Amino acid sequence: MTRIYILEDDESISGLLEYALSSSGFDVSTFPRPSAFWDGMEKNIPDLVLLDIMLPEESGLDVLKKIRRSHKWKDLAVIMLTAASSEFDKVTGLDLGADDYITKPFGMMELLSRIKAVLRRRGQNVDEERTITYGPVSLDRRAHSVFLDGKELNLSLKEYELLSLLMENEGACLSREQILTSVWGYSSDSESRTVDVHIRHIREKLKDSSVMIETVTGVGYRFNGKVFGNEVKS
Repeated sequence: MTRIYILEDDESISGLLEYALSSSGFDVSTFPRPSAFWDGMEKNIPDLVLLDIMLPEESGLDVLKKIRRSHKWKDLAVIMLTAASSEFDKVTGLDLGADDYITKPFGMMELLSRIKAVLRRRGQNVDEERTITYGPVSLDRRAHSVFLDGKELNLSLKEYELLSLLMENEGACLSREQILTSVWGYSSDSESRTVDVHIRHIREKLKDSSVMIETVTGVGYRFNGKVFGNEVKS
């Protein structure tokens, strides 16, 4: 199983990251401070590190420098978590050897995609099925495409990410807040209509197959693939 370390002092962010990545099949450990992170690195070497820049004790950039200078850790995959306004930190991080960076706030679907892309570039096997199929609906993860009866649907990026989130969590009720956080990178009751509008558009495009997207009154949405039978992966 792919091991990911998260060095992030904001517990709300690290908790969300840990939940999302663990749910996607990764072995995740979180560290609030660099000192705890270095202790963890001595015990086990992860496959990838998600590294915040603004940290107590020492900055994420200093942590990255130590990783790249170390004989044991120099080839470790590192993705920086940066503030949206800090262009200097992004450039500096890449110059110091970061594999990628992602700006806050970010959606979990985008982060998962970036993590898998970095791991693939480094020749690591990312355990994921190419397609998920329920009845006439197929989702091709690598192509970022959805097909209905073999014909590709014209989905926007957010529509694809929302439908992907529901299909990958088949049977689970996801609240509007969970969906907003995973797909848009933030949660706000005032923005919950954003989810409803995108669900409506997806349902229109799925036509009769839209019955698989169920509304859970007062909570959110659930994808019920059993309407058309069992899931097929290939």
